[in-house]
Amino acid sequence: MRIMEARVGDRLKYINLLLLGDEQMSMIERYLYRGDMFVLTDDGVKSVCIVTEEGKGVYEIKNLATAQEHQGKGYGQKLVSFIAEKYREPGAVLYVGTGENPFTLKFYEKCGFMKSHIVKGFFTDNYDHPIYEGGVRLRDMIYLKRKL
Repeated sequence: MRIMEARVGDRLKYINLLLLGDEQMSMIERYLYRGDMFVLTDDGVKSVCIVTEEGKGVYEIKNLATAQEHQGKGYGQKLVSFIAEKYREPGAVLYVGTGENPFTLKFYEKCGFMKSHIVKGFFTDNYDHPIYEGGVRLRDMIYLKRKL
């Protein structure tokens, strides 16, 4: 297993995976070149992640996606652990925003995140079509945070 940083010019090669984590291209374009992108490979690409710096010592996972056939095998957790270590500094915090899907919330809680705050109407206000995850229409963005 290997985690590497994707060069800016190579990021669109991973767009199909990124679209699993955020299904609207215009939203991905907001952060695709603003942050660092990491690719986890293990006999092929398994997961990708984009992390942005939102302030001094404040980082945010904007997109974390694992290929559907490889979900549940620990790749996402490995990538989160790598990111937490890479961005660790005194006083640093890592945020992630997600929908109200219990499966996804449990994943991030298992990775050491705790609920922080909610942005009401995020998905209805920022996407041009209804977003569903696990059969549930997403409306609010749930933010979780982890001290690094």
